[in-house]
Amino acid sequence: MIEWISQPWPWYVAGPLIVFVMFIMLWFGKQLGVSSSFRTACAMTGAGKYIPFFDLKWREQMWNIMFVVGIFLGGFIGGNLLSDGQPLEVAPQTLQDLSEVGISAPGHDLVPLEIFSWEQLFTLRTLVFLVIGGFLIGFGTRWAGGCTSGHAIMGLSNLQLPSLIAVIGFFIGGLLMTHVLFPFLLQL
Repeated sequence: MIEWISQPWPWYVAGPLIVFVMFIMLWFGKQLGVSSSFRTACAMTGAGKYIPFFDLKWREQMWNIMFVVGIFLGGFIGGNLLSDGQPLEVAPQTLQDLSEVGISAPGHDLVPLEIFSWEQLFTLRTLVFLVIGGFLIGFGTRWAGGCTSGHAIMGLSNLQLPSLIAVIGFFIGGLLMTHVLFPFLLQL
């Protein structure tokens, strides 16, 4: 396989590609964000009959669904067809930090099996991560008026102050989760 395809692309290639996508979306008057795709999917299923937020002309928003399909398709291609089969490379300090909280070094797995495996599915810890975490993400996305990709990529490229405030909040929340809540939740 061609080596440059199976390796992560550097920031100076990926960054301009993201800028190009943002330029095209702005040109055509579209707003990028994964949460808007969820709204479109809910509108497709008829949720707009019961909840006014989902009452929209979803056929005009089908590009949102294609965007999410592209995310899954790109992830599959990158992870299965373009992978060189080598284990994930993780910084030694990160490996040490993970082992201190009971997470083993990743090999070919993309997620920690101590949390995301069939054996762990009905444990209190996994229920907290999946159910409560999923609810908080959904609530936060709606409350913030968009998701991390929408605010951090699209909102900041439009120089929107609410997006800057939301991104600062995302980073603060991420730091609190990583350094305060995550080690506590792993003890459940």
